[in-house]
Amino acid sequence: MQSLQQQATGRSGVKEEDAFAIDEVNLYQKLGHQTFVNLSTEFYNRVYADEEPWFRSIFANSTKEEAIQNQYEFFIQRMGGPPLYSQRKGHPALIGRHAPYAITEQAAERWLHHMEAALHNVERIDPDPRNRMLNFFRHTAYFLVAGKEMMNSRRSPANNRKQT
Repeated sequence: MQSLQQQATGRSGVKEEDAFAIDEVNLYQKLGHQTFVNLSTEFYNRVYADEEPWFRSIFANSTKEEAIQNQYEFFIQRMGGPPLYSQRKGHPALIGRHAPYAITEQAAERWLHHMEAALHNVERIDPDPRNRMLNFFRHTAYFLVAGKEMMNSRRSPANNRKQT
């Protein structure tokens, strides 16, 4: 059985070493706090204006302001800055925190579409940090898809019968 990281690599087409190249450079120091705020704002402006109701519905249980703050605090923490997210919300626990949402390959691709556009529109993000972040985001999106599928398979009645 493949690990979630292996599944993410296979599905995303991004090798683990490329996905985690964000750890080789302190992107928070390189880009600054406001860049991550701007990126998250640009991203969620796109998400909340998305023309697909099924996609917008994924985000319906939070306000745009909450979503922006959660995302930029997580990005800042993950990319070398202070642990803002953990201080406010605890461990990121990405799979668990995303469990209530419809995380599918289609949703991951739509999310990545908006994130790539946001990365290209935010000033101060040069090609190298942009590519590092895109690889991390692509790999992580498919990590969440694999995690959601794993959680669903553990909950399925057929799986529960096999365990007894």
